[in-house]
Amino acid sequence: MCGIVGYLDFDGKPAQSKIVEAMAQTLEHRGPDGQGIHIDGPVGLGHRRLSIIDLSSAGTQPKPSYDRTLWVTFNGEIYNFLEIRQDLVRLGYQFRSLTDTEVILYAYEEWGIQCLQRFNGMFAFCLWDQRQQTLWLARDRLGIKPLFYIWSEQFIAFASEIKAVLQHPQVKRTLDYEALSYYLALNYVPAPHTLFSSIRQLMPGQALQVDINGKGQIYDYWQLRYQESDYQSESAYLEEFEALLSDSVRLRLMSDVPFGAFLSGGLDSSSIAYWMTQHLREPVKAFSIGFGEPSFDELDYAHLAAKSVGAQFHTAMVQADAATILPKLVWHAEEPTADSSMVAVFHLAAMAREHVTMTLGGDGADEILAGYETYQAYFAHQAYRRLPVWFRQHLLQPLVDRLPTSDAKVSWDFKLKRFVAAGDLSSEDAHGTWRMIFSANARARLLDPIKNSPQASADVLNLYRATFAQTNARHALNRMLYVDTRFYLPNDMLVKVDRMSMAHGLEVRVPFLDHRLVEFAARVPPNLKLKHFRHKKYLLKAAMQGRLPNKILWRRKQGFNIPNGRWFKGELKSFVMEHLSIPKLKDMGFLDSHEVSMILCDHFEERKDNSHQIWCLLTLSLWWQQFIQNKI
Repeated sequence: MCGIVGYLDFDGKPAQSKIVEAMAQTLEHRGPDGQGIHIDGPVGLGHRRLSIIDLSSAGTQPKPSYDRTLWVTFNGEIYNFLEIRQDLVRLGYQFRSLTDTEVILYAYEEWGIQCLQRFNGMFAFCLWDQRQQTLWLARDRLGIKPLFYIWSEQFIAFASEIKAVLQHPQVKRTLDYEALSYYLALNYVPAPHTLFSSIRQLMPGQALQVDINGKGQIYDYWQLRYQESDYQSESAYLEEFEALLSDSVRLRLMSDVPFGAFLSGGLDSSSIAYWMTQHLREPVKAFSIGFGEPSFDELDYAHLAAKSVGAQFHTAMVQADAATILPKLVWHAEEPTADSSMVAVFHLAAMAREHVTMTLGGDGADEILAGYETYQAYFAHQAYRRLPVWFRQHLLQPLVDRLPTSDAKVSWDFKLKRFVAAGDLSSEDAHGTWRMIFSANARARLLDPIKNSPQASADVLNLYRATFAQTNARHALNRMLYVDTRFYLPNDMLVKVDRMSMAHGLEVRVPFLDHRLVEFAARVPPNLKLKHFRHKKYLLKAAMQGRLPNKILWRRKQGFNIPNGRWFKGELKSFVMEHLSIPKLKDMGFLDSHEVSMILCDHFEERKDNSHQIWCLLTLSLWWQQFIQNKI
C-alpha cells in the first residue's frame, strides 16, 4: 500500500523533480518505508512505499519494464497476481521481483489496458507508455483506492490524495460551490467532484488515457450488472457464496508483514474473522474499540466474537478527544466529512498499527447484501404513501415531530422523523433524502450569502435519479443497492477507511468487495438478501449459522459511530462554539451565521438532535482553515 503522484506537461518541457518530490513528500504517511522519483522528459512519476509484498529493494517504485519503455507507480494490491504471473511466464515474460507491481507492467504489455479485466484487487495506478507517448490512470472497480487529478490545457497532474495535487504550483485553490452543496446534503463530496473546482476524482471502474499533447478520454471498463431471472435454489446460492467469501479472504491473507482483523462485534467483521481462522494456523490478531456509552459501545459483542473464533483480542476506549485529533482527521480526510465514525476508525487504526501492518475489515457487506434499515424503510414508505394525505400530514407527522430528542445512536425518534419528512416523495427520492444531512430548504437558508449562485442550489436528488437510471436492475431492492454501491460506499465508507488507516500507514483489505463476490450478489434473488422484508443480509446470516454465536448473527446493526450528540453538549461544546463562531463564519463567507446559531441552539437546548449537522459544519470550518486559509 502506497501513495502515488505525478504529472505530464503538454508543452514538452522536462518535468521538474522538485515538484514531484514535493507532491510525494506530502504522502509520507501513506508510504513511510521509502520514496522513489522518475523523470522521463515531460513526465514525472513519484511513489511513497508501504512495504507489504516483497520487502526487498526489488519492490521500489516507480518500476520499469525490462526494456524501460513502460513505467508504473502503483497503490494497492493485485490479489491474483501470482496466477497472472504464471500466465505471463508461459508467454515468455521474465520477472526480476516477487511484486504484483511488475505483473501490471507485463500484463499491460501483453493485453493493453484490457489487462484491467484480469485484475482482482484494490488499486490505483499510473502507467507511462514511452513507446506510445501515452499516460494511463486507472482505479479499481469499487473505488477502494482513491485517485485524484487535474487535467488542464497545459498539464495533467495526479495523486492518491488531494493535498499532493495541491503541491503542483499551477493548481489553484478555488472552491466548487456545487460540490459544497452536495457535501452539505450528503455527508461527502460525490465523485467525480471535489471541493476544489479544478480537481476531480477518477470514478470507480474508470480508466483515463492522455497523450503528450493533452488529448485523451475517460472510459468505464467495468459496470455492475444485475441478473434477475433463472434463479437457483437457496442451497445452491449458499454454497457458492460460502466458497467465494472463503476464497476472497484466502487471497487477502497474502502478506510478507504481520496482519490482523478489525472486529467490531458486528456480523460483517465477525464473519471475516471466522473465515480468516479457516486459512490460518495461528490465532487471528483482532482489534476493537469502545466508547463507554451503552448505545454506542459494542465491546461485549466484540469480546464474544473474538472468543468464538479464538482470536487474540486487543481493545481500547475512545474518549471525547475530538478537539485534539479532529484537525488531524480533517487534514488526512482532506475534504470535510460529516461521518463522525472516522474518529473511531482513526483510533482503531492507530491501535492496530502498534501490532500489525495490514488488517482485514468487513466493509461492503451492507451495500451488496442489503444490510441497512433504509432498505426496509423503502418498502414501508410505499405502504405509508397509501395512507390518506390528511392522516399523514395532520396526525402522524405532528405526533412524530413532538417525540423527545434522544442522544442514543440512531434513536427511534431520529429515524421516525426522517421517515415521515420524506412522506410525500417518491420512494426512490425518499431513499436519497434519508441519507441527507441538510435538506434542500435547509441548504438554501444556510447558503443564503451565495444563494444567487446556481451551483449553490444544486439538486442532489438529480444525482440519485441519474444513478437509478444507469442500472439495469428492475427490482426495487437491487436498484437501491446499485445506487449505494456507486454513491455511499466509495464516497463515504471507503474514504473513511482509506484515509484513517493510511494516516497510520496501515493497509486495510475488504474481502466483501472482491468483484467476483459483488457480481455474485447481483445475481442473488432479492429475497435472499432481504428475507421477507425483515431479515437483512439473510444470505450472510445463513452462511454463518452455526459458525458464529446467535447473539451476533441476529443482533441489531449498530455501526461504528461516536456519541457526538452528547459530546457536543458537554466536553466539545467550547470547541464547537470556537470554530463555528461568527468571526470564523465571516471568514468563510458562504454560511449564514444566524442559521448556524439556530442549529447550535436547537441542539444545545435539546429541541432537536442536530449532531449530524453540527459535525458537518464543524469539519467544514476546520477544512476551510487548513486548506484555504493556511494553504496546508
